[in-house]
Amino acid sequence: MRILVVKLASLGDLLTITPALRALRTTFGDAHIGVLTTPGSAPALRGLDSHDEIITFDKFAFDRPSDAVRSLPSALRLTSELRAGDWDTLLLLHHLTTAFGIAKYAALSVGCGARRRVGLDNGRGRWFLTDAAVDHGFGWQHEVEYWLDVVSVLGAHHPRVPRLELCIAPDDDGWAAARWDALRTGEAALLVPGSGAFSRARRWSPDRFAAIGQALLERHGLTPLVLSGLEPDEAPLAERVAAQIGPAAKLVAPAPGAQALGALLRRCRLVVANDGGVVHVATAVGTPVVAIFGPSNDRAWGPYPVDEIRNQVVRERLACAPCIHRGHSFGTPQGCPARTCLAVVGVSEVLSAAERALSFSGPIVTSV
Repeated sequence: MRILVVKLASLGDLLTITPALRALRTTFGDAHIGVLTTPGSAPALRGLDSHDEIITFDKFAFDRPSDAVRSLPSALRLTSELRAGDWDTLLLLHHLTTAFGIAKYAALSVGCGARRRVGLDNGRGRWFLTDAAVDHGFGWQHEVEYWLDVVSVLGAHHPRVPRLELCIAPDDDGWAAARWDALRTGEAALLVPGSGAFSRARRWSPDRFAAIGQALLERHGLTPLVLSGLEPDEAPLAERVAAQIGPAAKLVAPAPGAQALGALLRRCRLVVANDGGVVHVATAVGTPVVAIFGPSNDRAWGPYPVDEIRNQVVRERLACAPCIHRGHSFGTPQGCPARTCLAVVGVSEVLSAAERALSFSGPIVTSV
């Protein structure tokens, strides 16, 4: 069998497919498994034995119809490359939401030449998918479980409790060890006040992040580390939080990759972060995490597994929330001007979640 798995996504979304890849590898040990993903996210799969090949494509060049026209030559080259790969089966690990998005995934699925095309169907993909798992809508179950449903159509099943996977190499651990030594810290909690490029509406108040850092220092003696993200405005954001905490806080520059970040996170006692890729890296390495959600859908993208005490979610269940990825709709990544769903999340709620996460004392399954 030659199976092509399609997940054109950012870091956190890509990590959610790693249990499905493990199910495929376990069930079809002799299959050749390829993954089609974005160039920026592809390195997160480095070192995993659950795939044999990675193909990259800049899907962000096709986010708008006008962009797609200009980028058509690269799409035609991808189609030619995929057809040359002689794939038997394509697994589309995406929801079918907008009309333009459906058209793109249909063109990719049919154009690759695979005889069997499997994905999630909410009634919009029956004309190009040959087999499908049922899509009940965003948040009906976690994204990890949706992708396990898709591979189960082929008969693939995960051998254990599914977990996100990240392969940390000695070089990654060496980078983290050097960074940790330079920080000269003991036990620490990492604060992540940024949220990446997809939606700045996901950011909780930096003043409240500072209050969390101060409280964790006073109650548990955890040195507050503040992570500076890759977006241009995230460095001054981290500096602001660290300055408000005081001299005990330490700034942490962005890691060179997901694995190096994972090696750093597994040295921390706790991660407190907005919804974003850092949450999924933390869960992949087994570090207790508090994920703060506002306009986005925690039932879809919260820390996984959802029932473990070390994985905590804090959000207010307002009637209007979530406004990103709700039901079968893409929603509004910019949120509303008031950002009420985040404004009403208090420091005491996040601290209570942190206490629960820190109470975790079971075995930690870290990386593969």
